[in-house]
Amino acid sequence: IVGTLTKGRANLFSASFLPLAAPDSEFAGKWMALCEAHFSDVGIRDPIECREYMGNFYVQEGNKRVSVLRSFGAVRIPARILRILPTDRDDPQVSAYYEFVDFHRATGIYDLQFKKPGDYARLYAALGKAQGEDWTEDEIRGLSTAFFRFKQAFTELGGREKDLLPEDALLLFLKVYPYEKLTKMTQDELKKALGTLWGDVQASSEPDAITLRTEGTDGKMGVIGKLITAVRHLNVAFIYQQDEEISHWTAGHVKGARDLEEALQDAVRVKNYFHADSPEKAEKLLDEAVLDGADLVFTTTPPLLAATLRAAVKYPKVTFFNCSTGQPISSVRSYYCRTYEGKFITGMIAGAMAENGLVGYVGSYPILGVPASINAFSLGARMTNPRAKVLLEWSCLEGDCVEKLISRGASVISNRDIPLPDPTYMQKGRYGTFRIDGNGEVQPVASPLWVWGKLYEKIVRAALGANLDKKEQSEAVNYWWGMDSGVIDVTLSDRLPEGVRSLAQTMIALLKKGEFDPFAQKLAAQDGSVICDGENRLSSLEILQMNRLSNVVDGSIPTYNELLPKSRTLVRELGGHIVEIPPESEDAL
Repeated sequence: IVGTLTKGRANLFSASFLPLAAPDSEFAGKWMALCEAHFSDVGIRDPIECREYMGNFYVQEGNKRVSVLRSFGAVRIPARILRILPTDRDDPQVSAYYEFVDFHRATGIYDLQFKKPGDYARLYAALGKAQGEDWTEDEIRGLSTAFFRFKQAFTELGGREKDLLPEDALLLFLKVYPYEKLTKMTQDELKKALGTLWGDVQASSEPDAITLRTEGTDGKMGVIGKLITAVRHLNVAFIYQQDEEISHWTAGHVKGARDLEEALQDAVRVKNYFHADSPEKAEKLLDEAVLDGADLVFTTTPPLLAATLRAAVKYPKVTFFNCSTGQPISSVRSYYCRTYEGKFITGMIAGAMAENGLVGYVGSYPILGVPASINAFSLGARMTNPRAKVLLEWSCLEGDCVEKLISRGASVISNRDIPLPDPTYMQKGRYGTFRIDGNGEVQPVASPLWVWGKLYEKIVRAALGANLDKKEQSEAVNYWWGMDSGVIDVTLSDRLPEGVRSLAQTMIALLKKGEFDPFAQKLAAQDGSVICDGENRLSSLEILQMNRLSNVVDGSIPTYNELLPKSRTLVRELGGHIVEIPPESEDAL
């Protein structure tokens, strides 16, 4: 109960429902009479009248009964309640509340209230329940008891004092410990298990409070740049979802692991583990890597994050990294590259090479960093061609993107980036940015490329030098490095006109020195709003979470339901800031 239904009644009580009227008032007399009734053989039994709105209760009739019972420490009071439903279903908090209403109708449990849409569906999935399925009395009692015990452990660890929500902590906990295991833990075991995740609980409670280490942007690498000669050898494991024969993405990381081994030689032992293509296989390979003596473990795709988190809790002496970004988790460090810098360069080249001003762009997935890459590309295209228009299609939707763009008149197209630092890849399968000549022939132009070996070398060299700073153990650290770190580069075709090549090389050099920011200029969105004003520099987090497209772009960000089924897992993991993610079904798991 948080207040009274009418404003006039509110003046009679403090925020904690203690009486404010004068001791000799009529109100005080009635209040004291209720105190006597409370201690009589009959007690206060008549239910109060309440209105409930968005999970809070407002007293319509029976304010003095509430005041008396609260004064004497009662925790519950009989009530007749009328629920008032909000109307703005587009508001995320309202959407979450409607999900609570359905949950409450099914279970009668009121204490477990999530504040974000989709969280009840995640709870159902963690419990092994289908939405709409009937609950037994034992299931309801079991969940209520488990959450009550969980809240006790949460409170004892100081969660209430830090304005954390036990519901959010529960979802994170169930990613690591199955619900059945939670129900069988003693209270001490539960508190200890939650304590091992406490840094992650704090980090995940504020998803925007991640620490982005951009190295070149702030002129330092942070803690992993403090090199001292403390460790002389490290065993490094790489976990892949697929193998290099069928996945270009895996091939790029395998080459990065090989480059790491060649660069550091006897200082490291590298071992690769393939086909972590299910949660069970991922967990098995992570266990195997640790048993093989791994000191550092890199999992090379975002969908492996959940398994990596479980391993990080299980093996606290091993350091784990996951190839993703924007992750509010402290036990696992994330790493990725600022692809938008390379896309700015190829956008410049595309604008200069597109005689009709129509430039095609194949978007990969509506996830963190991708809208920034599209917008940076559009800025580059407009820099060399003021009349350029970027035609956007998505590879995560049905149909052939390149053919769609050609039919729309695009003469230069930005497709998938080349997976390896090998210029010959620009000749294969329409990689990178290419021009289509009058005969329909594809002519490679340029492509950003990931230099994973350089990234892995930097991280491992630092780890050889020193342990990671203890202060960062409770921070959600994401390494998001760019061209100034050498982990992103741009390959230029020999067919580029000399003037275009010279301009591209000049801009590449500036980016590598950290002397140019593609977003240090005006950029308007399709709806006329301002993405950046050209005067105030965007933060790295603002760039990473950019979710509006430039007004130079002809196309839109797809909705989740439009995506191909195989694309949805990655978008669910990294697309929360870009698209609305619907509740998770068991099928999605």
